[in-house]
Amino acid sequence: MIAHLKGILASTGADGAVVDVNGVGYAFGASGRTLSALGVVGDAVTVYTEMLVGEDFIRLVGFASAEERDWFRLLTGVQGVGARVALAILSALDGAELHRAIAAQDKAMVARANGVGPKLAERIVRELKDKTGTILTGPMAIGGAGMAPGAGGVAPAGGIAADALSALTGLGFKPYEASAAVAAAEAELGEGATLDALVRLALRKAAK
Repeated sequence: MIAHLKGILASTGADGAVVDVNGVGYAFGASGRTLSALGVVGDAVTVYTEMLVGEDFIRLVGFASAEERDWFRLLTGVQGVGARVALAILSALDGAELHRAIAAQDKAMVARANGVGPKLAERIVRELKDKTGTILTGPMAIGGAGMAPGAGGVAPAGGIAADALSALTGLGFKPYEASAAVAAAEAELGEGATLDALVRLALRKAAK
């Protein structure tokens, strides 16, 4: 599983970009918000990724922050929300706006996104009402710098915490469970913890 890409922005398009990592170009789809945050061709960037695998395709989706990736995972867990619709929602609303819409059950706010009708918007706010408490609501900047905690807890912002989060979700834990466990493990271990130690402690906390 590819958790993130760190390299040089090689090109951008209307719905995706390419990052050159040591001479290998990785193409990925992305929200308009992430594409705006990437900068210009030639810039050094770090992009969080999600790998989508189907019967006849394997492709990457890229995100400006681990927070945005968490939202993508939550959104695509709702019936009727595929990758394209999830990216349209993330293009229209940032994390704080999604939090507010879901907390207030404001389906009209979610329905601003292209391809999201009233019925689907209602399903999204209803099904995600109890699942968003540990996702950060900070700016979706490359690397997640400057993100602040949401009302329900603290999620990892980047670095080895993001890698640990990816490891736990790859093992089948739900994003909000993994986020809370990694945040708790990071708080207990403090700065300087290794990825191995962070993942081991987070796994113990998530399994409780």
